[in-house]
Amino acid sequence: MVGMQDQGHRKARGAFFTPTAISRYLADWAIRSATDTVLEPSCGEASFLLAAARRLESLPDRPLFAFDQLHGVEIHRESANAAQELLKADGYSAKIEISDFFEYSSNERYSAVVGNPPFVRYQNFSGVARTRSLEAALAQGVRLSGLASSWAAFVVKAAYHVALDGRLALVLPAELLSVGYAAEVRRFLLSRFSRVRLIMFEERVFPEVLEEVVLLLAEGSGGAQSFEVYQTKDAQSLQAVELAAWTKHVPGKDEKWTPALLAHSAFATYRDLATTSFEDMSLWGGAYLGAVTGNNSFFSLTADQASKLGLAESDLVRISPPGSRHMRGLALTETAWKQLAREGGRCYLLRPQNAPSSAARRYINKGEKDGVASAYKCRVRSPWWRVPLVEIPDLFLTYMNHDRPRLVTNGVRAHILNSIYGVRLADVRRNIGRDLLPVASLNSVTLLGAEIVGRAYGGGLLKMEPREADKLPLPSFAKIQAVEGELRNVKPQLTQALRQGDLSAAVEKVDSILLADVPEADLKVLRVAREMLFERRRARGKSGESRRSP
Repeated sequence: MVGMQDQGHRKARGAFFTPTAISRYLADWAIRSATDTVLEPSCGEASFLLAAARRLESLPDRPLFAFDQLHGVEIHRESANAAQELLKADGYSAKIEISDFFEYSSNERYSAVVGNPPFVRYQNFSGVARTRSLEAALAQGVRLSGLASSWAAFVVKAAYHVALDGRLALVLPAELLSVGYAAEVRRFLLSRFSRVRLIMFEERVFPEVLEEVVLLLAEGSGGAQSFEVYQTKDAQSLQAVELAAWTKHVPGKDEKWTPALLAHSAFATYRDLATTSFEDMSLWGGAYLGAVTGNNSFFSLTADQASKLGLAESDLVRISPPGSRHMRGLALTETAWKQLAREGGRCYLLRPQNAPSSAARRYINKGEKDGVASAYKCRVRSPWWRVPLVEIPDLFLTYMNHDRPRLVTNGVRAHILNSIYGVRLADVRRNIGRDLLPVASLNSVTLLGAEIVGRAYGGGLLKMEPREADKLPLPSFAKIQAVEGELRNVKPQLTQALRQGDLSAAVEKVDSILLADVPEADLKVLRVAREMLFERRRARGKSGESRRSP
């Protein structure tokens, strides 16, 4: 067992121990012959080299174990030495080169490349390391964006070392299916290999991380028109995969791979509706992140705090309180905002419009003494206490959700912080959009679309980046105009259903208006598909909670 310090170092460089059931399965799949050569990039734990050695040893017509069949690359000398010791303890050996994999200069092609690439997000993946990774990918004709995490270039570089008739077997973040920067990787895989398969898990298999993972199984060369997906419960159920029926999916141009989780009929119905009477949210208005204060506990204040500090009205602006728990209905009205303020919500932001009042100056001086001014977001602006505001939105949009994204009318003209998105509607659509888009969004197509354009996150949450939110399918401007009266009439019933937590009742009412011409059987297909994706997210959240329990 590694110590806490070692675990911290591994986490910083994006390395996590791979469960034996996974490394064994991938090695068994990738290694077909007793004479196969194997490469494990980033082999610090020797998890895959050990599994590969045992696989080679188990195959028939096994010659004397060859030292040069197993190869590894590891950037950290101590980890490389530890890998050699682990192999030696089991009677095996391997050639392990101490190098950054992106600088691994060998032109050798291997029968099997297996491993678990380090996962470092772009915010922490910078400088020389990032430059090397982008150059390594570009050398294979793949141009990655500056938002790419470390694993993306790793996949491309690993594929370079696979023989034309060889196999690539990797543990990857499930964001391979969904994020924009992975589009180039998805295209590359289908152009490089003749067969691409993905195994997904219903439960989290890396309890120490929030990210969901998939297993990539790619082989051959020459290109593929489709990829295949299989879903299994957990790492222990991998042995049944070979007997399973795989789902084939032909992705559209620049399309995410998330729809592969759906039955073909469900996605066909969804795509037909989403491209006819629906349109991307970006046509209504773009999503943007709220203001970043640098210290919410200092800048966001309750009414009681503002009163006790003696702050003037000119020192404050109204905000939607940090977080999104209060976004439950169709609108944040003046009455609802005042109720939040009475209940102790942080409904005000310290933001003197001109010179601070004497009371505000005292509070600012206290913040300087307490070190608030030295926080990064504060010290890079002048004056440090003037938070740069974003445009007041017409609508609020929640972006981290257990059940669904919520569009809520900003009836109080409140500013927003970065715990929520704002949507500023196009001028010609503003009036009807402010009133009715939150109502119209409660339909089966939009709910399913949220699961498709968003991504599953830790604890079973559904997260949407601004660019993903812009692709959320919403009823078209023309469609809402056509049924405007009916949508207005149903608002009281929807408000009541949402207050009671009955989302399905609200959706059925809106469906009966917006999707009145859609056969009930098709609506059921859409609802079942959305429920499947939702339950899949929730199951992973529960599995993570159970693993954290004592």
